[in-house]
Amino acid sequence: MKFTREVKTGLLAVAAIVLFIFGYSFLKGKNLLEDDRTFYAIYENVEGLIPSSPVTINGLTVGQVISIDFADNKGNLLVTFNVDKEFKFSKNSLAQVYGGGLIGGKSLAIIPVYEEGQEAKDQDTLPGKVEEGLLELVNDRLTPLQEKLEAAITDADTIFKTLGSTNNRKNVNKIFEDLSVAVNDFKGISNKLNRILANNETNLNKTFTNFNEVSGKLNQFGDTLAKVNINKISEDLGEVLKSFKQISTNLESGKGTAGKLLKDEKLYDNLSQTSKELELLLQDMRLNPKRYVHFSVFGKKNKEYQPPKEEDTIN
Repeated sequence: MKFTREVKTGLLAVAAIVLFIFGYSFLKGKNLLEDDRTFYAIYENVEGLIPSSPVTINGLTVGQVISIDFADNKGNLLVTFNVDKEFKFSKNSLAQVYGGGLIGGKSLAIIPVYEEGQEAKDQDTLPGKVEEGLLELVNDRLTPLQEKLEAAITDADTIFKTLGSTNNRKNVNKIFEDLSVAVNDFKGISNKLNRILANNETNLNKTFTNFNEVSGKLNQFGDTLAKVNINKISEDLGEVLKSFKQISTNLESGKGTAGKLLKDEKLYDNLSQTSKELELLLQDMRLNPKRYVHFSVFGKKNKEYQPPKEEDTIN
């Protein structure tokens, strides 16, 4: 079967059109030969995301951005992208714009959420989020530093302007002059101190030598104290205190002669009575000595004993 030139021309034109459509779709990121899924996400700002930017799941490229268009009259952007892998995830998974640096552009990452019965299907809209990129992070860090630097420059400029006045220059010069005088005075004091130390070097050496000797004697005294049997002294002292305690107990309980003297009232009364009688006897001897001491040259009889009167006792 032969084809005419016109038929061949028509077939060639159809093939060219098909190739053109396939190539155009491929360049837009859509492969007509694969059964991929198309998803949407809405953002306020895509931060540099462009068509043909890669779409990843856990770092693996699974598709690419197809188009970016306005979603409404408020300026929100609708991003259309495809996923050519049969990886299942929930329709609540997050479509996050991330990356971006000095050279590279933004990418779109799907943060998968796994929910049974909520599987994402073709033409579903996923919630969108924009992550700060390198430039945004650097800008966030540099902005406070820039503000501080500007404030420091402003303060320095104010200080220099203040110092630039005539009165302030005089005050600064006066400060430096006073500082120079203070430095010279300190230098003089330092020289005097050096001369004093040089003149008294011998005395200082003797002082340190004596101090070393005293320190050595103190060390010897400490060694001597260390050799004293503190435990033996403590034990002896305990025995003495124990003996005193025993004596105190005996006295309190009335044991022994001293205890009886302290506790036996009858003995106390007897001693008191004996003392009183002895006092009467001594008093009678003083008043009537002839009753007790006398001489009888001629054999004279002794007088009978008469007890002392109450008046004599009182006198």
